[in-house]
Amino acid sequence: MKKRGYGLGCMYYGIGNTGLPNPAGAFVDLLDDGSVNLYIGAADIGQGSNTAIAQLVAEELGVTFEDVRVTSADTALTPDGGATSASRQTYVSGNAALLAAQEAKRVLMAEAAALFAVAEDEIVFRERRVWVKERPDLGETTLTEVIACCRQKGKMTIGHGWFNPDTTGLDDETGEGSPYGTYAFATQIVEVEVDTETGQVEVLHIFAAHDVGRAVNPMQIEGQIEGGSTIGMGLGLCEEVKTREGKVLTPSFATYLIPTALDVPDVHSVIVEEPEATGPFGAKGVGEPSLIPTAAAIANAVYDAVGVRVTELPITPERLLRLLQDQKQNESK
Repeated sequence: MKKRGYGLGCMYYGIGNTGLPNPAGAFVDLLDDGSVNLYIGAADIGQGSNTAIAQLVAEELGVTFEDVRVTSADTALTPDGGATSASRQTYVSGNAALLAAQEAKRVLMAEAAALFAVAEDEIVFRERRVWVKERPDLGETTLTEVIACCRQKGKMTIGHGWFNPDTTGLDDETGEGSPYGTYAFATQIVEVEVDTETGQVEVLHIFAAHDVGRAVNPMQIEGQIEGGSTIGMGLGLCEEVKTREGKVLTPSFATYLIPTALDVPDVHSVIVEEPEATGPFGAKGVGEPSLIPTAAAIANAVYDAVGVRVTELPITPERLLRLLQDQKQNESK
């Protein structure tokens, strides 16, 4: 018999290291043609940090995304970006890159303000054009023209920045402290179908709502939610390191099972934007949060379907069948 159930999982997750120094640096060089060289230490391992951080810099300087050339994770050229872990790179390296862009932009703003004879805070940079807020009568100029004016005066349009989240370590006695600069929040709902004859659990749908601060790149965020949810499925249903007398019995993907494309259900991503005051344009990390609540939601859904509370992962067919058999024996007493 196949039974369906729904389960809920909620989580909050600290972005970055636990009360430890967690810095990242960045360099920005705005060239004569309006293109930008961005140097960051962040290692893009598939999460799209190069893209997201380039978008942040482009937005600040008023250029297009295609104008930004990223050099990342090159120890001969780039400043330290810290580990690509703890869902921290958009928040930490993103802030560093934004500060570097702002330093370069201050040179441009001073020059543009002089050209238009207005205050610097009235200058707008957007789409490679420069104008004065609410003063269409003053016309506009191009970004490259402002850069050219800087060059004629020997002014370099370069910037550097670094960011370290404001945290305090945990007290050894009480555990009190402020270990993270910001937190991610998420709730996920899972629908499963449980075969009571075989113990097989199939995940049919995952509904994942994540507070990401400001969504820099919604498509990438959806990709991270889908990827993290799939990893969470593996944790919940099949991934298990087995050992015997110190020997690993699951050394390959033939024995250590992970979800395949055929196992991945529809993942319905809901991006919740609650801008983070300390994040670059309000953004924060979204890497691990979709992994964390998935297995718990699956376990709760299994309980909803068959009334068995699973307290050990993964929920393999063998493990679930034993629990179902125990349930029948207890009911017959």
